Amino acid sequence: MSHAEPPVDRRPTRPRISNLHEGLFREVIADHGGEGAILAHRAYRREDGPAGIAFIDLVVLPPGTSIGRHRHADDQETYVILSGRGRMTLDGEEFEVRAGDVIPNRPYGEHGLANDSEGELQLLVFEAGPLGGSR
Repeated sequence: MSHAEPPVDRRPTRPRISNLHEGLFREVIADHGGEGAILAHRAYRREDGPAGIAFIDLVVLPPGTSIGRHRHADDQETYVILSGRGRMTLDGEEFEVRAGDVIPNRPYGEHGLANDSEGELQLLVFEAGPLGGSR
């Protein structure tokens, strides 16, 4: 006598819903050697996120804080400034950024971000890769 397998539920599952105002942000001190404590939430990790995406972070830089200058390997990290303003360093060039700016950081390039304003700087950071390219 054979046993029938239970039917497989093929309905799509709803992704887990999270809310940033309910304690999801974590404090990160001296991120990449930067100044002060910023707030960050990793919305997606390579293991959980869309194919090709290494991570997606939501980040808040309070006034006077920064993400220190740093490099990644064969990944392209992009900063999307959601609100506020600050100073970006990209491959040795420093310039002002503001809400709406999209800044791609090339593979192996150096980048950092400082909030030199009196309000919060909020950004979305996402990294794609590895890209499989050469230096």
